[in-house]
Amino acid sequence: MSTAPNIDALQLAQALIRRPSVTPRDEGALDVLEAALKSLGFTTERMPFDDKDAPRVDNLYARLGTAAPNFCFAGHTDVVPVGDGWTTQPFDGEVIDGQLYGRGAADMKGGIAAFTAAVSKFLNTHGKPKGSISFLITGDEEGDAINGTVKMLEKLRARGETLDVCVVGEPTNPTKLGEMIKIGRRGSLTAKLTVYGTQGHSAYPHLADNPIMRLMKMLAAITDAPLDTGSAHFQASTVAVTTIDVGNAASNVIPGSAKAALNIRFNDLHTGAGLIAWLRKTFDAVAKDHYELNARISGESFLTPPGPLSSIVSEAVKAVTGLTPELSTTGGTSDARFIKDACPVCEFGMVGLSMHKADERCAVADLENLTAIYHQILTRYFAI
Repeated sequence: MSTAPNIDALQLAQALIRRPSVTPRDEGALDVLEAALKSLGFTTERMPFDDKDAPRVDNLYARLGTAAPNFCFAGHTDVVPVGDGWTTQPFDGEVIDGQLYGRGAADMKGGIAAFTAAVSKFLNTHGKPKGSISFLITGDEEGDAINGTVKMLEKLRARGETLDVCVVGEPTNPTKLGEMIKIGRRGSLTAKLTVYGTQGHSAYPHLADNPIMRLMKMLAAITDAPLDTGSAHFQASTVAVTTIDVGNAASNVIPGSAKAALNIRFNDLHTGAGLIAWLRKTFDAVAKDHYELNARISGESFLTPPGPLSSIVSEAVKAVTGLTPELSTTGGTSDARFIKDACPVCEFGMVGLSMHKADERCAVADLENLTAIYHQILTRYFAI
């Protein structure tokens, strides 16, 4: 059995946090991870992609072994902007009272560090796997999601390389490590609505055609009643109006147009195309020929039904934490929505209470336990 370097999850997480990789910039974060993976014997490949409609993004694919099955850890090194209100330096990776502070500590540089440390522990405990371990790491999860995971998967598929199962290290736990595994996600659709009328003086409303009143009726038509009450594995779908804009600086003028944006999070009772058709039909009934609708589907809902992968992850979580995790589909979208087309996928990572907030952090003890959980997953998957 060969001896691999002992990768310390905390030290690697700190090194990653100290690279200010606010999407789409990398700032050397992938260099840090690539060096650690090379030291463990991984063959690494950088996958930068350009797109005329999105910034250039660098990504990393790494694989240890060439045989099947290929167990994949997936995640992202890009982080959201810092924002205001920090009491620590967001890119220092400082440990205070047992908590690792820094942008990305929870989402998800801590998870990536735990991936890597778990592989190190696995190699030193069991040697090389009877198959392969791979890392699919993007720099575009918090951004446009155009030049990241989607194109990486396309490149692997084009050369005949397959993933057999995948664990994504998103922060899935609401309040404590071990509570929740994500086996699917709701779909997401964003729509922008422009409603037209006729501008006029507010003293003579009968001579104008007020688009605001029409817009209010249109929005009420899609929000007054719920889309559904949920399904076997999903919570109810939701429609949220996120902005209404008129841009009218004059209080005595009825505007000629009004705009709104909305987001629909939908379960497996719907498709994105079906919801767009529903929006058009509903709006036509109120204001046909008086509006424009532009809608974009960020991702369809998906589910990896409870089975071998979720069982392995659940058993590993319980072995380390003593908790039986809930199999959930709650929350926002993640790159798992793309990976599900390649192989069974589930998500498990840090506690998400502080993600995207000021003073983002994770407990050092959670980092150690997450490493132990990932090690258990590898051990159970490869049945050592």
